[in-house]
Amino acid sequence: MEKYVPDIYQKSIYTINYDTLLSRGIKCLLFDLDNTLAPLKEKSPNEKLKKLFAKLKEQGFKMIIFTNSPKMRAKPFMDGLQVDCCACAKKPSTRKLLSVIKLYKYNFSEVAIIGDSMIDDIACGNGAEITTILVNRIAKREYPIAWLKRRYEKRVLKKLRDKDLFTRGRYYE
Repeated sequence: MEKYVPDIYQKSIYTINYDTLLSRGIKCLLFDLDNTLAPLKEKSPNEKLKKLFAKLKEQGFKMIIFTNSPKMRAKPFMDGLQVDCCACAKKPSTRKLLSVIKLYKYNFSEVAIIGDSMIDDIACGNGAEITTILVNRIAKREYPIAWLKRRYEKRVLKKLRDKDLFTRGRYYE
């Protein structure tokens, strides 16, 4: 069960304390796309997201979109935010995550993954032993297959809550 527990839990990507991440030695942020950066219906980044990414670049972060979505879904965000992308990541598998870390020559302690799914994003990051940050999903609408994962996630959440390991809505850094 611990593989689903995030290191940090925040309401959204906009409430994360990025200064704290910098002080912890984090240099590279891997962002999930769907329901983390944008809802499914959005086809390109909005101004608020562009401003956040510009600020993070100024702070010295390397940002990479790390998504299970196909490249054609991610490309407008990659171009609009001027960041790199790893599409079809097959999370929770760590294979592509480890490849990205090696390609960009980061230590595991310098990388954090940010996403809305305990089953995909957090399990992937914990499997690779990097910092994991869970945020609430932006919208209810998801890909059809996601309902299965959300159903499983509800059971995981109940077990974690019963063991007092994690409670949704109780944010922490």
